[in-house]
Amino acid sequence: GAAVASAAARRCVVAPWREGGQAQFIEHPVPRDTDRSTSATRQWALDRLAEPVTLEDMARHAHMSERTFTRRFRGEVGSSPLKWLAQQRLVHARLLLESTDLTVARIATVCGFGDPVVLRKHFHTHLGLSPLAYRRAHSAPEPMTAR
Repeated sequence: GAAVASAAARRCVVAPWREGGQAQFIEHPVPRDTDRSTSATRQWALDRLAEPVTLEDMARHAHMSERTFTRRFRGEVGSSPLKWLAQQRLVHARLLLESTDLTVARIATVCGFGDPVVLRKHFHTHLGLSPLAYRRAHSAPEPMTAR
């Protein structure tokens, strides 16, 4: 239903419902796993979005120094590990806003932002709108009832 329509619209780089001034969303899959890549650590971090994960934690998981990990990560993904992690948290929050009726506070916790104010800040910075405005624009419309 709504999730399939949203995914199809993203592939076409078209928002299913869009208010003026809203940033576009393009899905970027996790790069392929290669020998000595950071892929396993990326998956490990994705499995722990609700938890506080530091650069030190990710480097330790990858059995690398922070500097080596950051260099390899940036080479594979194109951004720093912590910037990527924040983006993944934002992607997860967007999916929850589209597909659930969880409160913004609960979504902030589940996605690792901790505080709804931090989630709102990320939404305004990266998307140009609030989480509730995003929900209104991207969730399935309420079915009409017969009178």
